Amino acid sequence: MKSVIPRYTFYKNKYGNELLVDVVELKSIKKYLRKSSVHTLTYYDITFITEGRGSFSIDNQFYEACPGDIVFSKPGEIRNWDKEGIVNGYALIFEEEFLSAFFKDDQFVRHLAFFDPGSTAAKIHPVEPLSTRLLQQISNIKEEIGLYGQHGDHILRAQLYEILVLLDRVYKERGEMQVFSKEKRSSHINNFIHWVDKSFKNHHSVGYYADKLCITPNYLNEIVTASMQVNAKQYIRNKLMGEAKRMLTYTDLPVSEIAVILNYETVSYFVRSFRLYTGQTPLAYRETHKP
Repeated sequence: MKSVIPRYTFYKNKYGNELLVDVVELKSIKKYLRKSSVHTLTYYDITFITEGRGSFSIDNQFYEACPGDIVFSKPGEIRNWDKEGIVNGYALIFEEEFLSAFFKDDQFVRHLAFFDPGSTAAKIHPVEPLSTRLLQQISNIKEEIGLYGQHGDHILRAQLYEILVLLDRVYKERGEMQVFSKEKRSSHINNFIHWVDKSFKNHHSVGYYADKLCITPNYLNEIVTASMQVNAKQYIRNKLMGEAKRMLTYTDLPVSEIAVILNYETVSYFVRSFRLYTGQTPLAYRETHKP
């Protein structure tokens, strides 16, 4: 295990001019995962499994993947897949900016059910003929990228948009994980999720986020509870404990350093909080959750 989880950034100038969307074959990625298959990405990824069977985990959510499965991951989530069992497939990757700079809705990607900031990792298995249609569009994107420079970004955006909308539709119908629909969430909730994602390691109080949204802590608790079935304090705690679990599972950082990273006043307070949340001490959790 390592103290730093490998993080892969988008190769923006792979094709000369900057391009924020790409399709890569899984078998071509494996060489970069020789030392450890555990890694994190700074961009969005939709993985289409076409050959082989094996495990695929994202932030401690474990799946058995087979041909036809599609797995979604958001920036910052920790991924780990069986590169021996999963023989091949395609990773459709893109930066949020590729779409948000074009659409009037700069939250378009986050409003997709499978990339909702309030949801966890997810897997779906589309049936025919949709599966064939999606793979054909993946092929179209690869072909268009080969012509990049002659047609510009617009065709690629349209092709990516079609895939995302089709997947959003089938995910809402067949998705395996619960999501919170945007119709049930106000802009305050979306902004709360955004600020927590950005600041939870340094700011643990409901009051901090209420101030950011220019509302009272009581009102923030009320609308978060109504929308997400947990209050604001619990949501922040869930983010903190989720990050603590990730670091305990995928790094060898000492508990004291994890407590400092997560801005706990003392190590003992972190250990007590973690035990109340999980029923285990941090070291016991690490021992039972080693990859």
